Amino acid sequence: MAEPGKGVTAGKLAINVQKRLTRAQEKVMQKLGKADETRDTAFDEIVTNFNKQMTEGTKLQKDLKAYLIAVKAMHDASRRLQDCLADMYEPEWFGKEEMDTLAEDTDTLWLDYHQNLTDKSLVTMDTYLAQFPDLKARIAKRDRKMVDFDSARHHFASLQKGKKKDEAKIAKPAALLEMAAPSWAQGLISAHQVAQTNLSYNQAEEELGRAQRIFEELNVELQDELPALFDNRVGIYVNTFQGLASHQEKFHREMGKLSQNLNDIMTKLEEQRELKTCGTAAAKTGDDAKSEEVNHSESASSAPKRPGPPPSRPPPRMTPSPDHRPQHASLLEDENEDEAPAPAPAPAPAPAPATATATATAPDTNTDYTPTTTQQSAVTNGSGGDLPPGFVYKVKAIHDYDATDGDELELKMGDVVLVLAFDNPDEQDDGWLLGVKESYWVKSKDILVKGVFPENFTQKV
Repeated sequence: MAEPGKGVTAGKLAINVQKRLTRAQEKVMQKLGKADETRDTAFDEIVTNFNKQMTEGTKLQKDLKAYLIAVKAMHDASRRLQDCLADMYEPEWFGKEEMDTLAEDTDTLWLDYHQNLTDKSLVTMDTYLAQFPDLKARIAKRDRKMVDFDSARHHFASLQKGKKKDEAKIAKPAALLEMAAPSWAQGLISAHQVAQTNLSYNQAEEELGRAQRIFEELNVELQDELPALFDNRVGIYVNTFQGLASHQEKFHREMGKLSQNLNDIMTKLEEQRELKTCGTAAAKTGDDAKSEEVNHSESASSAPKRPGPPPSRPPPRMTPSPDHRPQHASLLEDENEDEAPAPAPAPAPAPAPATATATATAPDTNTDYTPTTTQQSAVTNGSGGDLPPGFVYKVKAIHDYDATDGDELELKMGDVVLVLAFDNPDEQDDGWLLGVKESYWVKSKDILVKGVFPENFTQKV
């Protein structure tokens, strides 16, 4: 069974070798100008466009793959950068969880971007260029069949032109045979030679028709497909770059949001660092900062937090000013001394109005006691008619303060406030003062417009 198979293979090989030899011979004859060549200028232009289209598409595919490699490299670099930031970001810093989420979102965004470009743009180009190898092979086959057609055409033409010559050659041997062969044999020889000539002619004609049919079928198909493919390149390029631009726009928009989030986290982290630095510096100068909530008199709302640097509105400090507490302590001591019996009282000055929280009395003759300067000022001012009873000192608002309760005083930057002593010192909250605006007092002399306000929104004048 193997022998017939080998024989068939050998036969096909012999036919292919013969075809190649015939084509090579025909090409040589055409180049030497001894045989004409079938020319199709329109088809040659179509093939030129096809080759240009294939070259451009291949270059675009190559550059698109290089772009995707660059995207992958950028993704890897971004991932390493995010990992480095996550490793160095300390747990107690602001936005640790947000930073971890941002790193995950960034990695996912890069993955989606690369995958979308691969699935849409690169796959489109791969599918588009997959047509070219088959068409290129068919163009080459069409060129070979055109050579076969030319060879068959030339062979048939040569037989057609030499038909008469062949008949004459057949007649001469017949004349010679008349002398050597019987008359009945001469007719057989002549008939055999004519049959051989006709057989070759018929075979050549049949081969010509078959070669022409194969060539024309390929030629017609390619003349329809190649121009359509050439026109289709516009749609392919539009889809490729439109998809690329769309994915780029979406990627950069989402990446811009993540970048803004990262910038916000870094900004807040820097603000916290500055606040911490300011707090440390204040602690070194003896400013005891506290952040616990406190309540002032008849108010359920919490006291403002520790102030921040201007221009933000700083909330009140949690400790009283160093000047205010000793004054109230001295006044309280004076009041207690007034209530205690004195063995030899000295004449006392006129009593202050009932609203004042402290009065100055003469010390016991047996007690070595001298009133403080602040107490003397309070007594003098409180007993006069120009300042309200219980006046201690003046302050000036250095920040606006919006009252949050009915007993609080509304402040605008630049307001001058006359600080008053509390009727009951136990009602005073740390960091809060009682007073009346100087403008109100000068205008109406009304002590009822007094209210509490945060001390660190003001400064002494």
